[in-house]
Amino acid sequence: MNQIKCPHCGKEFTIDEASYSDIVSQIKNKEFQAEVHQQLQLLKAQNEKDIIIEKAKVETTFKSQLNQKERELNQLRTQLQSSNQDSQLKVIEASIKLKEKLNEKALKILELKSQIELADKEKALESQKEIAKKEKEVQELRTQIELAKKESLLEKNSIKDSYEVQLKLKDEEIAVYKDFKAKLSTKMVGESLEQHCENEFNKIRVTAFPKATFGKDNDVKTGSKGDFIYRETDEFGNEIISIMFEMKNENDTTTTKHKNKDFFKELDKDRNQKKCEYAILVSLLESDSELYNNGIVDVSYEYPKMFVVRPQFFIPIISLLRNAALNALEYKQEVALMKQQNIDITHFEEDLNNFKEGFSRNFDLASRKFHKAIEEIDKTINLLNKTKADLLSSEN
Repeated sequence: MNQIKCPHCGKEFTIDEASYSDIVSQIKNKEFQAEVHQQLQLLKAQNEKDIIIEKAKVETTFKSQLNQKERELNQLRTQLQSSNQDSQLKVIEASIKLKEKLNEKALKILELKSQIELADKEKALESQKEIAKKEKEVQELRTQIELAKKESLLEKNSIKDSYEVQLKLKDEEIAVYKDFKAKLSTKMVGESLEQHCENEFNKIRVTAFPKATFGKDNDVKTGSKGDFIYRETDEFGNEIISIMFEMKNENDTTTTKHKNKDFFKELDKDRNQKKCEYAILVSLLESDSELYNNGIVDVSYEYPKMFVVRPQFFIPIISLLRNAALNALEYKQEVALMKQQNIDITHFEEDLNNFKEGFSRNFDLASRKFHKAIEEIDKTINLLNKTKADLLSSEN
């Protein structure tokens, strides 16, 4: 859209691109025709000026020659009055020659006039050709503008038709979806969501999660259970990540509408009982909520390490949490190593007691073992301090 300001009243108004282009083309055509008219007037004025100058030159030359001949004639007449018959004959002959010369000059003047007229005709013809050429260019420009308008109109109609077809297809899909959901019971809707998520995971299980386990939570010893549990460990048996999943959906025609937060407490309880690190609610509840429709929602402000996602973000949330866990795997392995070292310290205390019992039997041997034990303790303390510092820096 373009803002146009009226030069008379100063009022601004808005026009679309097509109207703006039409106004610009009209202004350009008017300016072009005015410029052509102005050039024609200049050419015509220049031609008239050249003709006047040429005529003035010819008339000046003719008058000069005529004056010259009149002077010569006067001289001859003077000589005739004072001369004899022979001189009069010579004057007559001279007059005849003069007349002949005058006739020649007259012929030349006529010839020059005809040349000037011919030049005028040629210039007029060239002007007409130039005007015809300009008019042809103007006509071509108008034809191109009309063609561009038609192409723009066709393109708009094509886009409109395409949009209407897509809109119709979407309406049909929505109608089919509504019909599908109307035929399902509340339980069947939930089972369909679970089946959907399981199918989506199985599609990429081999390539994306080859070492992971993903299956339904069938353990009801604690009194409740989630829907699915995802676990993954490294080659040493250290857990990389574990997730408790709960899938929630309900029929559009259900009278009582649940909210996502209604299931947070139970999901957090299942996560703790099954010793999972994360809890994720895959939900189609609150379908009009802008918060949950934006993507992955972190609700850890209510329950730790808990997220709410729509079904389309089921695989992405697993990938995000798994990648984050892989980055922290090194620190988990260091923690496992530290635990192993704590077991080694316990063994060392047993060795120290044995050393105390045998101290009296072999003082030298006991002294060497004592110093060695002190060194081992120092090394262990240094290693524990280093591990502590690494863990603190990792936390920061």
